[in-house]
Amino acid sequence: MTATERRLNLQSQAARISGSLPPLLLAAERVATTVAQGVHGRRRVGQGETFWQFRRYETGDSANAIDWRQSAKSQHLFVRETEWEAAQSSWLWRDASPSMHYRSNDSLPTKAERADLLLLATALLLMRAGERFTLLGSALRSASGRVAYDRLADVMVRETPVEDSLPPYRPLPRYAQTILFGDFLSPSEEIGERLSAFAARGVNGLFLQILDPAERSLPFRGRIRFEGFENEGETILGRVQSAREAYKTKFARHCDDLREIARRTGWMYLQHTTDHSAEAALLTLYTALTPRRWEG
Repeated sequence: MTATERRLNLQSQAARISGSLPPLLLAAERVATTVAQGVHGRRRVGQGETFWQFRRYETGDSANAIDWRQSAKSQHLFVRETEWEAAQSSWLWRDASPSMHYRSNDSLPTKAERADLLLLATALLLMRAGERFTLLGSALRSASGRVAYDRLADVMVRETPVEDSLPPYRPLPRYAQTILFGDFLSPSEEIGERLSAFAARGVNGLFLQILDPAERSLPFRGRIRFEGFENEGETILGRVQSAREAYKTKFARHCDDLREIARRTGWMYLQHTTDHSAEAALLTLYTALTPRRWEG
Protein backbone atom coordinates (compact mmCIF):
# COMPACT_ATOMS: atom_id res chain seq x y z
CA MET A 1 0.00 0.00 0.00
CA THR A 2 1.45 3.38 -1.02
CA ALA A 3 1.69 6.32 1.39
CA THR A 4 -1.17 8.06 -0.42
CA GLU A 5 -3.39 4.97 -0.24
CA ARG A 6 -2.60 4.54 3.47
CA ARG A 7 -3.43 8.19 4.16
CA LEU A 8 -6.75 7.94 2.33
CA ASN A 9 -7.61 4.71 4.16
CA LEU A 10 -6.83 6.24 7.56
CA GLN A 11 -8.79 9.38 6.74
CA SER A 12 -11.78 7.29 5.66
CA GLN A 13 -11.75 5.33 8.93
CA ALA A 14 -11.28 8.50 10.97
CA ALA A 15 -14.25 10.12 9.26
CA ARG A 16 -16.39 7.06 9.94
CA ILE A 17 -15.73 6.81 13.68
CA SER A 18 -15.98 10.56 14.31
CA GLY A 19 -19.10 11.16 12.23
CA SER A 20 -21.54 10.38 15.05
CA LEU A 21 -20.06 12.86 17.52
CA PRO A 22 -20.85 16.58 17.74
CA PRO A 23 -18.03 18.97 16.83
CA LEU A 24 -15.22 18.84 19.36
CA LEU A 25 -14.81 22.11 21.24
CA LEU A 26 -11.26 22.90 22.14
CA ALA A 27 -11.51 22.83 25.91
CA ALA A 28 -8.08 22.78 27.53
CA GLU A 29 -7.90 23.91 31.12
CA ARG A 30 -6.45 27.40 31.02
CA VAL A 31 -5.01 29.03 34.09
CA ALA A 32 -5.35 32.48 32.63
CA THR A 33 -6.72 35.40 34.58
CA THR A 34 -10.39 36.11 34.05
CA VAL A 35 -10.86 38.29 30.99
CA ALA A 36 -13.45 40.89 30.16
CA GLN A 37 -17.10 39.86 30.57
CA GLY A 38 -15.96 36.86 32.61
CA VAL A 39 -15.10 34.78 29.54
CA HIS A 40 -12.95 31.74 30.38
CA GLY A 41 -10.57 29.73 28.25
CA ARG A 42 -8.80 32.37 26.18
CA ARG A 43 -5.82 34.37 27.36
CA ARG A 44 -6.62 37.51 25.35
CA VAL A 45 -4.99 40.68 26.61
CA GLY A 46 -5.83 43.07 23.80
CA GLN A 47 -3.20 45.23 22.15
CA GLY A 48 -0.48 44.01 24.50
CA GLU A 49 -0.56 40.33 23.51
CA THR A 50 2.66 38.56 24.43
CA PHE A 51 5.06 37.86 21.56
CA TRP A 52 5.79 34.17 20.99
CA GLN A 53 7.80 33.78 17.79
CA PHE A 54 8.52 34.94 14.26
CA ARG A 55 7.90 32.47 11.46
CA ARG A 56 8.27 32.58 7.69
CA TYR A 57 5.32 33.93 5.73
CA GLU A 58 3.27 31.19 4.07
CA THR A 59 0.68 31.18 1.33
CA GLY A 60 -2.68 31.99 2.89
CA ASP A 61 -1.34 34.35 5.54
CA SER A 62 -2.83 37.81 5.58
CA ALA A 63 -0.59 40.63 4.39
CA ASN A 64 -1.58 42.48 7.55
CA ALA A 65 0.16 39.77 9.60
CA ILE A 66 3.59 40.50 8.08
CA ASP A 67 6.10 42.08 10.45
CA TRP A 68 7.86 44.48 8.09
CA ARG A 69 10.59 45.46 10.55
CA GLN A 70 11.67 41.84 11.04
CA SER A 71 11.29 41.11 7.32
CA ALA A 72 13.58 44.02 6.42
CA LYS A 73 16.46 42.23 8.18
CA SER A 74 16.53 39.39 5.64
CA GLN A 75 15.38 38.38 2.18
CA HIS A 76 12.26 36.66 3.52
CA LEU A 77 8.91 37.81 4.85
CA PHE A 78 8.12 37.03 8.48
CA VAL A 79 4.86 36.85 10.41
CA ARG A 80 4.73 37.77 14.10
CA GLU A 81 2.83 35.20 16.16
CA THR A 82 1.55 36.00 19.62
CA GLU A 83 1.30 33.60 22.52
CA TRP A 84 -2.48 33.95 22.58
CA GLU A 85 -2.82 32.89 18.94
CA ALA A 86 -0.62 29.83 19.43
CA ALA A 87 -2.38 28.89 22.66
CA GLN A 88 -5.59 28.31 20.76
CA SER A 89 -4.06 25.28 19.08
CA SER A 90 -4.12 21.59 19.92
CA TRP A 91 -0.74 19.90 19.57
CA LEU A 92 -1.26 16.24 18.65
CA TRP A 93 1.28 13.43 18.90
CA ARG A 94 1.37 9.66 18.64
CA ASP A 95 4.15 7.22 19.51
CA ALA A 96 5.87 6.03 16.32
CA SER A 97 8.46 3.82 18.01
CA PRO A 98 8.85 0.12 17.05
CA SER A 99 7.06 -1.21 20.17
CA MET A 100 3.81 0.26 18.88
CA HIS A 101 3.70 -2.35 16.12
CA TYR A 102 2.86 -5.13 18.58
CA ARG A 103 -0.36 -7.10 18.53
CA SER A 104 -1.03 -10.39 20.29
CA ASN A 105 -3.58 -11.61 17.76
CA ASP A 106 -3.92 -11.17 14.02
CA SER A 107 -7.56 -10.17 14.51
CA LEU A 108 -6.48 -7.05 16.43
CA PRO A 109 -5.01 -3.83 15.08
CA THR A 110 -1.50 -2.95 16.13
CA LYS A 111 -1.15 -0.23 18.72
CA ALA A 112 0.35 2.00 16.02
CA GLU A 113 -2.66 1.53 13.73
CA ARG A 114 -5.04 2.44 16.55
CA ALA A 115 -2.97 5.47 17.58
CA ASP A 116 -2.86 6.79 14.01
CA LEU A 117 -6.60 6.35 13.63
CA LEU A 118 -7.49 8.04 16.90
CA LEU A 119 -5.17 10.97 16.26
CA LEU A 120 -6.67 11.56 12.82
CA ALA A 121 -10.22 11.23 14.16
CA THR A 122 -9.41 13.79 16.86
CA ALA A 123 -7.94 16.13 14.25
CA LEU A 124 -11.07 15.73 12.16
CA LEU A 125 -13.29 16.75 15.07
CA LEU A 126 -11.09 19.76 15.71
CA MET A 127 -11.31 20.66 12.02
CA ARG A 128 -15.10 20.49 12.05
CA ALA A 129 -15.18 22.79 15.08
CA GLY A 130 -12.98 25.33 13.31
CA GLU A 131 -10.13 24.82 15.79
CA ARG A 132 -6.40 25.12 15.10
CA PHE A 133 -4.20 22.04 15.42
CA THR A 134 -0.85 20.64 14.38
CA LEU A 135 1.40 17.62 14.83
CA LEU A 136 3.81 17.99 17.73
CA GLY A 137 7.40 17.69 16.57
CA SER A 138 6.63 18.37 12.91
CA ALA A 139 7.40 21.47 10.88
CA LEU A 140 3.69 22.09 10.37
CA ARG A 141 2.39 25.33 11.85
CA SER A 142 -0.94 25.20 13.63
CA ALA A 143 -3.86 25.92 11.35
CA SER A 144 -7.52 25.10 10.86
CA GLY A 145 -9.55 23.74 7.98
CA ARG A 146 -9.41 20.88 5.53
CA VAL A 147 -6.02 21.80 4.11
CA ALA A 148 -4.49 21.65 7.61
CA TYR A 149 -6.07 18.24 8.18
CA ASP A 150 -4.84 16.83 4.87
CA ARG A 151 -1.32 18.14 5.50
CA LEU A 152 -1.23 16.58 8.95
CA ALA A 153 -2.40 13.21 7.59
CA ASP A 154 0.15 13.33 4.81
CA VAL A 155 3.02 14.06 7.21
CA MET A 156 1.90 11.22 9.49
CA VAL A 157 1.98 8.51 6.87
CA ARG A 158 5.31 9.66 5.44
CA GLU A 159 7.14 9.93 8.76
CA THR A 160 9.90 7.44 9.39
CA PRO A 161 9.85 5.38 12.62
CA VAL A 162 11.61 6.90 15.61
CA GLU A 163 13.34 5.28 18.56
CA ASP A 164 12.08 7.65 21.25
CA SER A 165 8.73 6.45 22.63
CA LEU A 166 8.04 9.75 24.42
CA PRO A 167 6.74 12.99 22.89
CA PRO A 168 9.52 15.38 21.81
CA TYR A 169 9.78 18.36 24.11
CA ARG A 170 9.04 21.69 22.45
CA PRO A 171 8.68 25.04 24.25
CA LEU A 172 4.98 25.39 23.51
CA PRO A 173 3.12 28.57 24.46
CA ARG A 174 1.49 28.74 27.86
CA TYR A 175 -2.08 27.45 28.01
CA ALA A 176 -1.68 25.40 24.83
CA GLN A 177 -3.28 21.95 24.77
CA THR A 178 -1.53 18.68 23.96
CA ILE A 179 -3.23 15.37 23.18
CA LEU A 180 -0.87 12.38 23.21
CA PHE A 181 -1.42 8.79 22.04
CA GLY A 182 1.04 6.01 22.94
CA ASP A 183 1.57 2.91 25.04
CA PHE A 184 3.51 4.85 27.73
CA LEU A 185 5.39 1.76 28.83
CA SER A 186 8.68 3.61 29.30
CA PRO A 187 9.93 3.93 32.88
CA SER A 188 7.49 6.12 34.77
CA GLU A 189 10.33 8.41 35.88
CA GLU A 190 11.13 9.25 32.25
CA ILE A 191 7.47 9.83 31.41
CA GLY A 192 7.06 12.06 34.45
CA GLU A 193 10.09 14.17 33.55
CA ARG A 194 8.92 14.70 29.96
CA LEU A 195 5.34 15.63 30.83
CA SER A 196 6.44 17.79 33.76
CA ALA A 197 8.58 19.83 31.35
CA PHE A 198 5.45 20.71 29.38
CA ALA A 199 3.38 21.34 32.51
CA ALA A 200 6.06 23.68 33.90
CA ARG A 201 5.27 26.05 31.02
CA GLY A 202 1.58 25.99 31.81
CA VAL A 203 0.78 23.60 28.96
CA ASN A 204 -2.33 21.49 29.54
CA GLY A 205 -2.59 17.97 28.27
CA LEU A 206 -4.25 14.61 28.00
CA PHE A 207 -2.43 11.33 27.37
CA LEU A 208 -4.22 8.22 26.16
CA GLN A 209 -2.42 4.95 26.87
CA ILE A 210 -3.07 2.46 24.07
CA LEU A 211 -2.42 -1.17 24.99
CA ASP A 212 -2.80 -4.61 23.50
CA PRO A 213 -5.03 -6.67 25.85
CA ALA A 214 -2.21 -9.19 26.39
CA GLU A 215 -0.07 -6.43 27.87
CA ARG A 216 -2.55 -6.06 30.69
CA SER A 217 -3.21 -9.70 31.53
CA LEU A 218 -0.30 -11.83 30.21
CA PRO A 219 -2.71 -14.59 29.08
CA PHE A 220 -0.07 -16.95 27.66
CA ARG A 221 0.65 -20.45 28.92
CA GLY A 222 3.59 -22.81 28.71
CA ARG A 223 7.08 -22.05 27.45
CA ILE A 224 7.21 -18.65 25.73
CA ARG A 225 10.07 -16.63 24.28
CA PHE A 226 9.57 -12.88 24.60
CA GLU A 227 11.58 -10.64 22.29
CA GLY A 228 11.61 -6.85 22.53
CA PHE A 229 10.80 -4.62 19.57
CA GLU A 230 13.47 -2.11 20.58
CA ASN A 231 16.61 -4.22 21.07
CA GLU A 232 15.80 -5.14 24.66
CA GLY A 233 16.95 -8.69 24.00
CA GLU A 234 14.88 -11.80 24.70
CA THR A 235 13.56 -13.64 27.74
CA ILE A 236 12.38 -17.25 27.88
CA LEU A 237 9.88 -18.33 30.52
CA GLY A 238 9.33 -22.05 31.02
CA ARG A 239 5.88 -21.63 32.58
CA VAL A 240 4.74 -18.13 31.78
CA GLN A 241 1.55 -18.55 33.82
CA SER A 242 3.64 -18.79 36.97
CA ALA A 243 4.78 -15.18 36.45
CA ARG A 244 1.28 -13.86 35.67
CA GLU A 245 0.32 -12.49 39.08
CA ALA A 246 3.68 -10.81 39.64
CA TYR A 247 3.45 -9.29 36.15
CA LYS A 248 -0.08 -7.99 36.71
CA THR A 249 0.96 -6.46 40.02
CA LYS A 250 3.91 -4.68 38.40
CA PHE A 251 1.76 -3.50 35.51
CA ALA A 252 -0.89 -2.13 37.88
CA ARG A 253 1.83 -0.28 39.78
CA HIS A 254 3.01 1.31 36.53
CA CYS A 255 -0.53 2.48 35.71
CA ASP A 256 -0.83 3.91 39.23
CA ASP A 257 2.38 5.84 38.55
CA LEU A 258 0.83 7.29 35.39
CA ARG A 259 -2.23 8.40 37.34
CA GLU A 260 0.05 10.08 39.85
CA ILE A 261 1.91 11.85 37.04
CA ALA A 262 -1.43 13.10 35.72
CA ARG A 263 -2.45 14.32 39.17
CA ARG A 264 0.88 16.06 39.74
CA THR A 265 0.94 17.82 36.36
CA GLY A 266 -2.77 18.61 36.20
CA TRP A 267 -3.10 16.56 33.01
CA MET A 268 -5.61 13.82 32.24
CA TYR A 269 -4.77 10.13 31.84
CA LEU A 270 -6.97 7.68 29.92
CA GLN A 271 -6.46 4.04 28.96
CA HIS A 272 -7.66 2.10 25.93
CA THR A 273 -7.07 -1.50 24.77
CA THR A 274 -7.17 -2.47 21.12
CA ASP A 275 -9.80 -5.18 21.66
CA HIS A 276 -12.30 -2.36 22.29
CA SER A 277 -13.68 -0.22 19.48
CA ALA A 278 -12.02 2.96 18.26
CA GLU A 279 -15.44 4.62 18.53
CA ALA A 280 -15.53 3.93 22.28
CA ALA A 281 -12.06 5.40 22.73
CA LEU A 282 -12.93 8.53 20.76
CA LEU A 283 -16.13 9.02 22.74
CA THR A 284 -14.17 8.73 26.01
CA LEU A 285 -11.65 11.24 24.70
CA TYR A 286 -14.39 13.62 23.59
CA THR A 287 -16.11 13.43 26.98
CA ALA A 288 -12.81 14.10 28.77
CA LEU A 289 -12.19 17.22 26.70
CA THR A 290 -15.54 18.88 27.36
CA PRO A 291 -15.30 22.11 29.35
CA ARG A 292 -17.16 20.87 32.41
CA ARG A 293 -14.59 18.10 32.91
CA TRP A 294 -11.69 20.55 32.76
CA GLU A 295 -13.39 23.15 34.94
CA GLY A 296 -14.55 20.73 37.60
